[in-house]
Amino acid sequence: MRDEALKLLTDIREALLEIELFTAGMNLAGYESDALRRAAVERKFEIIGEACNRLSLRDEATFEKIAHAPQIIGFRNRLIHGYDAVDHAIVWDVLQNKLPRLKAEVDSLLG
Repeated sequence: MRDEALKLLTDIREALLEIELFTAGMNLAGYESDALRRAAVERKFEIIGEACNRLSLRDEATFEKIAHAPQIIGFRNRLIHGYDAVDHAIVWDVLQNKLPRLKAEVDSLLG
């Protein structure tokens, strides 16, 4: 694995950990009512998606080891380009149900 891929995977891991920290002990209602946390979480999702995008361009073999990586990039694009129509319930669902798998995959790749 290339050094740049390691850096991108580390960036993803860091963003995942920060999302966990920002949302610890919260539920959907609390998340929806906290604009500061929503902004922080969305920013970290943007970083995850951009890091995946860069990984696809710089180390395709590593990129292909991340399940649903194209969808992760698409999610990032929806957050950025559709900033005025973000469905907080969808973001919450992603962080509750998709991030654990991504975290496990990234941890495995980082060894």
